[in-house]
Amino acid sequence: MTKFKNIQMVDLKSQHQKIKPEVDAAIKDVIDSGAFIRGKHVGEFERELARFLGVNHVIGCANGTDALQIALMALDLKPGDEVITPDFTFIATVEVVALLGFKPILVDVDINDFTIDIDSLRAAITPKTRAIIPVHLFGQCANMEAIMQIADEHNLFVVEDTAQALGSTYTFSDGRKQSAGAIGHFGCTSFFPSKNLGCFGDGGAIFTNDEQLANEVRSIANHGMRVRYHHDRIGVNSRLDTIQAAILRIKLKHLAQYNAARQQAASRYDRLFGSISQLQIPQRVSWSDHIFHQYTLRLLDGNRQKLVDTLKGLNIPAMVYYPIPLHRQKAFQPFVAGSKVANYPNSLLLSRQVFSLPMHTELNTELQEYIAEHVIKSL
Repeated sequence: MTKFKNIQMVDLKSQHQKIKPEVDAAIKDVIDSGAFIRGKHVGEFERELARFLGVNHVIGCANGTDALQIALMALDLKPGDEVITPDFTFIATVEVVALLGFKPILVDVDINDFTIDIDSLRAAITPKTRAIIPVHLFGQCANMEAIMQIADEHNLFVVEDTAQALGSTYTFSDGRKQSAGAIGHFGCTSFFPSKNLGCFGDGGAIFTNDEQLANEVRSIANHGMRVRYHHDRIGVNSRLDTIQAAILRIKLKHLAQYNAARQQAASRYDRLFGSISQLQIPQRVSWSDHIFHQYTLRLLDGNRQKLVDTLKGLNIPAMVYYPIPLHRQKAFQPFVAGSKVANYPNSLLLSRQVFSLPMHTELNTELQEYIAEHVIKSL
């Protein structure tokens, strides 16, 4: 009988045990203060994350979806304006575009790195295009240098979805380096517990180097107020709780270590799977490091559902992100119909091939060898 009885996609309990005294003290400090909303830890965390990312402004909010929505609201787009997003991503990225009355334009992704395909992006631009939302999927950056060049050519806004790549570094062709989320007009992230930097509930943040945009975001997130009871615009109520901010301050100090542990685990997986012809290990791009929010393989030949079911029977979790491309989702059919962007060959292929294995800071060689042995046997 195997000793690995409770394998987790993300082992948050073991991670927490290593920082429990720090977290307990931080939570106690908030409780003792009674400042559960907009307490001191919120501002401190925002400043500390801004220093970590090398940006001028970080504004906390309630979750990653709110972060995207508030960022788009701050750009003052008009109903019917087009916003280009990748087709192969979590629904939140596109959901907020439609919710605000803008038109999501879905484009294909690169078959190797799963991020927005630059040629498809160029082909999708029309006179109505106003913004691009690149998604830094699974832990590495989209081709931001090319994206920013396109945005400059067409006077477009860029809102980076950094929920899966917080702490990743982008390297430009001239050697300059910037943090994921610090390149576009806005960066947005989620602190959902399973993220590389996760809190103990929901949380999110928006980053920008533009002071005017930062002020707009702060107002929107606080009912459209800059001065109490003076509502300058329609806003929302979206706050990062003080307890969550206090926890995130502790975990931020460990984020570089957490990301390094994920990279080491990914290298071990690479060694175990690299010679298996049926599998394609995650491809790395030249412009970004990869911090492995997910370790996602492609099954080039075989029955993925059978593989996932077999692993589940062995108590080895394997998740499929994402089984249905957004252009095939019922909710987005009105936007796809009649679109000049008609082909999504890479998105469709990836949705049939990809599967992700356990990836977290507590993985060790023995557990990964066990997982790999059964994946290979199950092919």
